[in-house]
Amino acid sequence: MKITDADEQLLSLLREDARAPTALIARRLGLSRTTVQSRIDRLQRQGVIRGYTVRVDEGVERARIRAHIMITVSPKKMAAVVKALHAIPEVRTLQSVSGGHDLVALGVVGDVNQMDVLTDRIGAVDGVERTSSAIVLSTKFER
Repeated sequence: MKITDADEQLLSLLREDARAPTALIARRLGLSRTTVQSRIDRLQRQGVIRGYTVRVDEGVERARIRAHIMITVSPKKMAAVVKALHAIPEVRTLQSVSGGHDLVALGVVGDVNQMDVLTDRIGAVDGVERTSSAIVLSTKFER
């Protein structure tokens, strides 16, 4: 499926606020409301847009401890590690990466002690060789 530049701009606006009125999105894109609605419908039918989610206010999120947890996985253990990490609700995202680590998780908890517990829990997963963490100080922007 081909994603056009206009589709990319539309997706960017929807990432910022998926509840924005179609008329407002149309004005920002310089398109008609019906064109925007047709594009959204097509992107949903094609499976490009799989759903919508909640983004919590940065002020609320700022009160929580967030960390990028870099994870090195034993050979042939990736699937089991991913499954185990998926079952941990404090792990918000998990990405496979190139470089010195195999995975990067975003952990979100209430305080530093809970982050310590989370990183220990991740480190104890069968197939995890080692972890290293970087606490998120602030988010400059998110789409």
